[in-house]
Amino acid sequence: MKISYDFHIHSCLSPCGDSDMIPSNIVGMATVKQLDAIAVTDHNSCKNCPAVMKLAKAYGVVAVPGMELTTAEEVHVLCLFRTLEGAMDFDSYVGKKLMPFLNDVEIFGSQHIYNEKDVIIGTEPYLLINATEIGFDSVYGLVESYGGIMIPAHIDKSTNSLLANLGFIPPDSRFTCAEVKRTGLLSRLIEKNPYLDKCRIITNSDAHYLCDINEPDNFLEVQSKTVEDIIDALAGRYTI
Repeated sequence: MKISYDFHIHSCLSPCGDSDMIPSNIVGMATVKQLDAIAVTDHNSCKNCPAVMKLAKAYGVVAVPGMELTTAEEVHVLCLFRTLEGAMDFDSYVGKKLMPFLNDVEIFGSQHIYNEKDVIIGTEPYLLINATEIGFDSVYGLVESYGGIMIPAHIDKSTNSLLANLGFIPPDSRFTCAEVKRTGLLSRLIEKNPYLDKCRIITNSDAHYLCDINEPDNFLEVQSKTVEDIIDALAGRYTI
């Protein structure tokens, strides 16, 4: 079966996310736009995933728990998990690897944690958009150990991407899925980076505002509409 998706959405926990990007609004917009599956992937945190997943279940949308990790090289990597428990354990690990630089709300914006009733239950004190101490070459095995997969984010962008920051795809890479922002340049991108030819390529909104969440224009073939089978499809664990 085919499902429509958007696996790169920022909530108001990301300091760059609009204040309207609370869990209920994100799930509501995904429902209005008739998306089958979403992932809220805040910078270096999964703490709004519990609320998103509760709300999504009520609305019939599949929510994959996730994070946009910033590596030591300032490469952005989507990390999607099979279970909320795995995501939250990874969140705890990443928190210990994040630079303890206090967030200045006036400069960077608020970093609010919400519950499913639109109540602020916490605020992340350290600036989440900083790099962590986690090197890109260790991300695959690390995320896998928490039951997840890594997806290099927006690899065709000129900032905070694998190709922009490292300049190449490391020969010992093991990722099997990558995200691009502009699919029109994909053939040229693969020609320059043959490794990508064996990867599943997805495209997401990287939405920081409600209006930017994807329309149901992108589809993923899955065996069933579950988090487990979505992860398997992204990882290429079965043949389509």
